[in-house]
Amino acid sequence: MALNTSSDAPIPVGEVSRLIGGWIDRLGAVWVEGQITQLSRRPGAGVVFLTLRDPSYDISVSVTCYRQVFDAVADVVSEGARVVVLAKPEWYAPRGQLSLRAAEIKPVGVGELLARLEQLKKSLAAEGLFAAERKKPLPFLPQLIGLVCGRASAAERDVLENARHRWPAVRFEVRNVAVQGVHAVPQVVQAVKELDALDDVDVIIVARGGGSVEDLLPFSDEQLVRAVASCRTPVVSAIGHEPDNPLLDHVADLRASTPTDAAKKVVPDVGEEYERVQFLRDRARRSVQSFIDREERGLAHALARPSIEDPHRMVDERADHVASLLDRGRRTLGHLLDRADSELTHTHARVVALSPAATLKRGYAVLQKSDGHAVRSPDEVTAEESLRARVAEGEFTVRVDVRDRP
Repeated sequence: MALNTSSDAPIPVGEVSRLIGGWIDRLGAVWVEGQITQLSRRPGAGVVFLTLRDPSYDISVSVTCYRQVFDAVADVVSEGARVVVLAKPEWYAPRGQLSLRAAEIKPVGVGELLARLEQLKKSLAAEGLFAAERKKPLPFLPQLIGLVCGRASAAERDVLENARHRWPAVRFEVRNVAVQGVHAVPQVVQAVKELDALDDVDVIIVARGGGSVEDLLPFSDEQLVRAVASCRTPVVSAIGHEPDNPLLDHVADLRASTPTDAAKKVVPDVGEEYERVQFLRDRARRSVQSFIDREERGLAHALARPSIEDPHRMVDERADHVASLLDRGRRTLGHLLDRADSELTHTHARVVALSPAATLKRGYAVLQKSDGHAVRSPDEVTAEESLRARVAEGEFTVRVDVRDRP
């Protein structure tokens, strides 16, 4: 279809449409799977009009078929049913519209749906989307809970009433969406992403009541599973009843069997928590009281000891012995001092008796030359030499007379 065109040499719309139609006519027939969202069977008309939609994406395509093609499955196919269609693409040039001309229609049975879900489950599990280590713990007491559910549904009522009954102060950020049909997947995905983007939301609950396998198919959609896997906020799956097990249960951080069970698992019971607090307070009080009683018994036992009960007893018992030792010590010290005094007096008397001063007191004198040396011989002095005479009461100067020499 490469064309040489420009703003000066455009081609008409009809030519573009014709060229597109020629290219599409060269396409062969394809098998297409989807969900019937609109079905038009006009009485007497030879053609049946369908709208086939991809449940995972907001994409639809028109399908036409002859009545005899649709009559073959008319008893088991209706709006909302999943079908597989063998169709050839067609281009309606006047309106520029693409459609599919169906030559065969096959309903997708429950067994086939379950087989496909099992295959998808294994594929996602191999990627690690269901691994336990990916699960995020739920907060003990969420302040704000995000809730994705149908508008005015029993699931919404069960979650809100049970949660507020258990903890009246809990708050909710609710997103009402379609929970079945062709619009369910994109709306649920959008709601989960919006709640995950809110910083105040502590946990997200995706809730829906029971239903058939076909009704719960949106919660096994790969797009929804991957959206939940990428959430940073913990997600709780509360889809259907206990036997129901969509793929959302495996990727969610916690599976609840019912919406009521989700409220019980996400929100603590104020009565139970109060009883638990009371139990812990009583247990702590008993522990402290037991510790105090044990310490009091130990203290009483210590106070009952003689050394503590009468602390002066040991001192009193030793007082006489200490007094005796003190008296003995004093006597011994007195004797030693008296002996030392007597020896000192005797020594002093001897020293005094031998002292030069005592000799001087008896009338003797010591002659000293000018250099301080004592004169011991007459030959040591000369005539007229001055000497110093030292007596008991002092000293005086004398002069040597030669007449006095022998």
